[in-house]
Amino acid sequence: MNYRALGRSGLQVSPLALGGNVFGWTVDEATSFSLLDAWVDAGFNFIDTADVYSAWVPGHIGGESETVIGKWLHASGKRDRVVLATKVGKPMAPDQKGLKPAYIRSAVEASLRRLQTDRIDLYQSHDDDSDTPLSESLGAFGELIQQGKVRAIGASNYTAPRLALALETSERHGLPRYESLQPLYNLYDRAVFEDALQALCVEHEVGVINFYALAAGFLTGKYRTATDAGKSTRGKNVIAKYLNPRGQRILSALDAVARRHGTNPGVVAIAWQLTRPGITAPIASATSPAQLEDLAAAARLQLDTADIASLTQASEETP
Repeated sequence: MNYRALGRSGLQVSPLALGGNVFGWTVDEATSFSLLDAWVDAGFNFIDTADVYSAWVPGHIGGESETVIGKWLHASGKRDRVVLATKVGKPMAPDQKGLKPAYIRSAVEASLRRLQTDRIDLYQSHDDDSDTPLSESLGAFGELIQQGKVRAIGASNYTAPRLALALETSERHGLPRYESLQPLYNLYDRAVFEDALQALCVEHEVGVINFYALAAGFLTGKYRTATDAGKSTRGKNVIAKYLNPRGQRILSALDAVARRHGTNPGVVAIAWQLTRPGITAPIASATSPAQLEDLAAAARLQLDTADIASLTQASEETP
């Protein structure tokens, strides 16, 4: 496994991160344990979750994913083989959200308890909090690093101006800086990252661990006609956003490259991301061993110049 540096943090991570949003939700505890074991045993070490997963499910309150991962860490004894990432800031309750120092301090303790560990390798701001001065949030994160509860910090869903200001604030005040960014990025959703964030991250050596690597399943080829909307609970939203001439053009290019390599579109879609400037480790979830095998195949697949060019051109906003 060829590990990659995550920003300037000193952390070395596998070229893909396993998304934990499905644990305790669409994947039960026993299956989650099996997937996590297989992931680590295959040589991958990066696992990403958040305290809020999966509060959107009726009857859930958040913390379900962290709890499952914590039980697995305790049962497996594999904590030292994992780079563990989680997040803070999304609403857990009306009075439990944002990045005020007091809340960060309480939220990290709750995450540590659920994860059954004494440290979080990458603690991420799940959303920007414009109501709290950046210096205050970064100062609170700095305290956690000094206490050994957190090794490095990252940001998610930040705009380029706000990330730039955060980096400048860290430098000006001698505070820990965001070593990673978690933006939306895939073959279809390119503009959010490429317009301004990509150059900023490359210039400042900020690692990028993008989410929605498979565009909610669209880039696997699962949704090709309107009748495919019923294939999952999110099918209607996927069809509405992605099934259009540009989306069809992307699928055609993925199909062609996949045929040349004897694989499937989803594998190719992730392999393309691994060639992009600034990308460290795309995040993708798996609910079955077959999906996990596809992720491993994506990390191994070497696309040539022609493959990359055809996919990049097909996915341009204006062909």
